[in-house]
Amino acid sequence: MFTGIIEEIGKILTIRKRKDSAELVVQACTVLEDIHVGESIAVNGVCLTVTSFSQSSFTADVMHETLSRSSLGNLHTGCSVNLERAMPANGRFGGHIVSGHIDGTGKVTAIAKDDNAIWYTIKTSPSILKYIVEKGSIAMDGISLTVAKLDTESFSVSIIPHTDAQTILSEKRVGDTVNLENDCIGKYVEHLMSTAQANTNITAEFLEKYGF
Repeated sequence: MFTGIIEEIGKILTIRKRKDSAELVVQACTVLEDIHVGESIAVNGVCLTVTSFSQSSFTADVMHETLSRSSLGNLHTGCSVNLERAMPANGRFGGHIVSGHIDGTGKVTAIAKDDNAIWYTIKTSPSILKYIVEKGSIAMDGISLTVAKLDTESFSVSIIPHTDAQTILSEKRVGDTVNLENDCIGKYVEHLMSTAQANTNITAEFLEKYGF
């Protein structure tokens, strides 16, 4: 589990592409301090397993499912990436619950300055928008952000200068793709409610009949 608080910006050193998968070698520093093979590191919000490491980089495999659902397939040598280690049990919970399992992607449609803040507007699919609420949380390229505005096609976040400087958001341009992970609470609630409805005899007609 992650929190969406980015620890450092890494750099893609090598991408070894296979037919439907890839292997990434990522240059890093902070996330290597207590690294072990088999541990998880979120790369642009995608939970990846460390398969090997050196004093200045780590290697991780990316499977077909991950490439199809995220923007990792668009990376190339030299790309900057957001990095975060899995949260320790005694760590501070600075952001929100982030699993590192990407729901899909969005496209940056507008970037605008507002005094010391920067607004990013992201267009995405209805399947992702339905779980987004104003003032709720969303992970964008692994960054825990608060939704400031929402409409039928897009949402907007307002970023403070620190977040912009400490993440790859400062490199984003209109038209760029970002990884998106919805707040997991909404997805679980929807699933539980749909399951409960399927297993109950209580219907709208039943409630109306008995005065509800």
